[in-house]
Amino acid sequence: MNIFPLSFIPHEPRIDFMKMRWVAIIIAALLFVGSIAGIVKGFNYALDFTGGTVVEVRFAQSMPVDQVRERLAAAGYEGAQVQSFGSGSDVLVRLQPRDGETTTDANNRTAQEVLAAVSTAENPATLLRTEFVGPQVGRELALNGLYAAIFVVVGFLIYIGFRFEFKFAVSATLTTMFDVLVVAGYFAWSGLDFDLTVLAGLLAVMGFSINDTIVVFDRVRENFRTLRAEPNEIFNRSINQTLSRTIITSLVFFLSVLALYLYGGGSLEGLALSQMIGAVVGTLSSIFLACPLLTIGFLKVTKQDLLPKAKDEEALARRP
Repeated sequence: MNIFPLSFIPHEPRIDFMKMRWVAIIIAALLFVGSIAGIVKGFNYALDFTGGTVVEVRFAQSMPVDQVRERLAAAGYEGAQVQSFGSGSDVLVRLQPRDGETTTDANNRTAQEVLAAVSTAENPATLLRTEFVGPQVGRELALNGLYAAIFVVVGFLIYIGFRFEFKFAVSATLTTMFDVLVVAGYFAWSGLDFDLTVLAGLLAVMGFSINDTIVVFDRVRENFRTLRAEPNEIFNRSINQTLSRTIITSLVFFLSVLALYLYGGGSLEGLALSQMIGAVVGTLSSIFLACPLLTIGFLKVTKQDLLPKAKDEEALARRP
């Protein structure tokens, strides 16, 4: 009896991705504009960037987050960010800094006021930890995150420019930046907290996205040198040949991050959510966007761009 392995993707798919390239580019352009508009509108920056007090308390019994938030508002702490994590009896409270509260004593006093506000005789709370983040530190963290993103982008350009061609480097960088901007735009429009874990997730999305794109481009280069076909046909074959690997890798990564989102606690939700969205967007962009960009404008790739012999003959012809 023959036993065939379970297969979600045909062994040799023949999907005409390049036929859909203009639709994909238009949708990507709309998402890009929407993401930029959200970023211009602004993020809901967490205390990592704005500064403030973080108070972590543990209740004797599980306490609804809305009830904790109402008690804090009644005590004068309106706009407090409250998260439940762990077993549900642990609650994390983030408070914007009040005027003049920049010292350890003021931070401890705020923590005691929060503890008194949320505790009841039936369900007392104990203080687990308290931490103060100054606004200056928040600004430095934001700048460091921006420098890290710029460093990664420049590194991508240099690496892919050496490994492939400059056109491929530009296309891969544009695709990666599109993925990051879409994820960032989601956080901007949704109003979710934008903290250091989300920033770390965005940097991880850049690495994930560029890895998928490089796999496709590597196959494009091989096919350009071995097949006698039009560029669009080569792009189609390359995407189809790497389709199974791209989807399976992305699916495994998504499921791993989903487990982190479900069981990692509130402090890791931003990291996990940004990576889940990035996995979906990055996979789609490496399939529908990276190669189509190589067919338009100054990025248009020809066979001569990837044939070393043709380049050598051209260089020899220019010699006196």
